[in-house]
Amino acid sequence: MNNTIHNDLVNGRWFTLTLFEQLGNVGSEVGRAVKWQTKENFVMRDRALERALELLDFSISDKRWRGAKGREICRAREVLVDTFWGDRIYNATPEAVEKYFYSFAVVARQKQQ
Repeated sequence: MNNTIHNDLVNGRWFTLTLFEQLGNVGSEVGRAVKWQTKENFVMRDRALERALELLDFSISDKRWRGAKGREICRAREVLVDTFWGDRIYNATPEAVEKYFYSFAVVARQKQQ
């Protein structure tokens, strides 16, 4: 059974995006998670987080991001999980995590213009 949420992306399209585009897309899901958490709809929040984590996992597996970039992506994943489901050892807020990923979307958009 295939548990992949983003079937169209795992088959190659994701790996054509820049790092800014990839993490900007993660940010869209994190933004949805923050929105649903504010509305106390934790089922929808968790679905958005699952999508965000899948996208991060795709980025982690992208051979272009080996080394320091890959480590940062792994740490971002760790902070994301800790912020919403963990003990908040990083003291990050959902809004701060959303802002972190949003900055990638802004840069990606600027580079497309």
